[in-house]
Amino acid sequence: MHLPTWIGPILTLMMLILCTTMDRSAGQTPQEWITLQVPEAIKVIDAYHSTEPAPSRRTLHIVYWTPADRDPAPEFRQRLSRVLFDIQDFYRREMRRLGFGDRTIRLGTDEDGLLTIHMVRGKKPYANYRVESGDAIRKECLPTLQTAGIDADKETIILFCNMSNWDSEKGTMFQNSPYYATGGLRSGTAWQVDSPLLDAGLLQRKEPMIQDGQYGRISVGKYNSIFVGGVCHELGHALGLPHNMERPDERAAFGTALMGSGNRTYGEDLRNEGRGSFLTLAEGMRLASHPLFTRSEKGIDLNANARLTEVSVDLTNDSKGFRFAAKVTADPPAYAVIGYMDPNGGSDYDATTTTAVPGHEGRFELNCSALKAGHRGVLRIVVCQANGGRINDQVLSVPYTVSEDGLVDLSQFQNRLLLEPLMTAIQSGDANASKVEMRKLESNAGKSSAVLQRIEIARSLLGTIDFKPGPSPAVASGESCWLSDSLWKKARVGWGRPLVNRLPETPIALSVGGQIFPRGMYAHAPSTYSYDLDGKWSRLTGSTGLADGHEGTVVFVILGDGKELWRSKKMEEGKIAPFDVLVKGVSELTLKVEDGGDGNGSDWGLWLQPKVER
Repeated sequence: MHLPTWIGPILTLMMLILCTTMDRSAGQTPQEWITLQVPEAIKVIDAYHSTEPAPSRRTLHIVYWTPADRDPAPEFRQRLSRVLFDIQDFYRREMRRLGFGDRTIRLGTDEDGLLTIHMVRGKKPYANYRVESGDAIRKECLPTLQTAGIDADKETIILFCNMSNWDSEKGTMFQNSPYYATGGLRSGTAWQVDSPLLDAGLLQRKEPMIQDGQYGRISVGKYNSIFVGGVCHELGHALGLPHNMERPDERAAFGTALMGSGNRTYGEDLRNEGRGSFLTLAEGMRLASHPLFTRSEKGIDLNANARLTEVSVDLTNDSKGFRFAAKVTADPPAYAVIGYMDPNGGSDYDATTTTAVPGHEGRFELNCSALKAGHRGVLRIVVCQANGGRINDQVLSVPYTVSEDGLVDLSQFQNRLLLEPLMTAIQSGDANASKVEMRKLESNAGKSSAVLQRIEIARSLLGTIDFKPGPSPAVASGESCWLSDSLWKKARVGWGRPLVNRLPETPIALSVGGQIFPRGMYAHAPSTYSYDLDGKWSRLTGSTGLADGHEGTVVFVILGDGKELWRSKKMEEGKIAPFDVLVKGVSELTLKVEDGGDGNGSDWGLWLQPKVER
């Protein structure tokens, strides 16, 4: 039977609508989500790369580095070939299970069938290197890579460091090697440790037992689950994957997520000791457009440009979850949207994920559940574009709070949505339009704490249009004084100009981890704000953080008359560090922000709610 020609487009439209509306349904199994979403995602990716194609022969490059006083570990080429071929098979098997076909990394080999490995001898003896020596070791490898025609800043590299200490007689192992990774669409580097025991061929072995300096008494098979799994996990970071753990339903169906604790469970199924590791749908979605997986370099140098509009967030009927809906526009086209539901604390290892494929006109809906009771959290939205985008870029974050009995509170984000028209008017410099938007907010005001907080933030933002600081803390009256509203002695910032109670770019609200603060100082590193206290205040309180949407790293420092009173840990996006510092007798208070050691790009530090008290 032949269907009319107009049926095809109608069926396609119905499927696109289905992809959106099905996200509204509860009770979908992990496999049903895969079956529903992956075919539609593949259509977008393949359609993009099929027009004006740019085929790629990119491979994953392997470097073996050894200190000046050490020879390579025995049979390193044979062992590392087995390791990387096993990892290549893992990615292929998991991408196939997810429905993406045989997409996996490409590896270079020599005529003998073993990996092509670039050998580098370090400039110094073993004793001069340690876990923190990753950058120094990488720099030592660059000339060898350049000679081979490889630009490490435009390729993905695994760098094996010969930094383990194996005593075969005692059966003890200790490693002192860099062991981390970073990367994305264009390039990436993963630092790994080699040892005589690193061998995927030993994953099945329950004996012999060894004593590892970090993991204790374990079988040689478990050792390889950890360290072969570690190579696979860190390679994921080099390809742009963040941490995330499996949801409970995924755990029951598939095992442990590779980018969660999957670096320790890799291959444990071969010993019948567990389910092993797997790629979540979110992980597979992100890898599906990476040039090493698509074998295409089309659009590789384009920046991510996804934009979300018509955003809405609604609680589920039982208020124990929520739905995030929006319209996405992007060029190259968006083929997936991923939500990372990340509870505070635990870094991002405990973030669970949800996915959607944009349907008609780019509309999508994320079903957000598996939330951690008794914790604040943030839903981070990531848009995947068909060229690989820069899919580690965060386009939006939604803060939420979950009570001990699992009920969700979205008031922080709802505040932000309601404040958007006012922020837009203020950013445009239109004082009259700003006042109109302020009156709208006040006319709809109630007396709930959420509404009162929103009004406080709005008034603070409105005050930035023609900001005039109050008196210096040295002459201020009262029992407390907001530094953000006070006259400073001197101020400078690393980019732009000093600002209080707002940011220099849209959105202008002071937001960290999705939480909006009414008062504070913009302090792009390196920055200094100094205030004259004249010894009249006893205590300084407040918080610090990095402005949402900025992926720098900073350190906050508080000085009293030049003496360091408080120093934060290195701060990254989404984290908040409170401070409570005694300043009794201090004449000059200085608040400094330093870069985190990796340059000051995107180092948008914020001093939040800083207040001195008598």
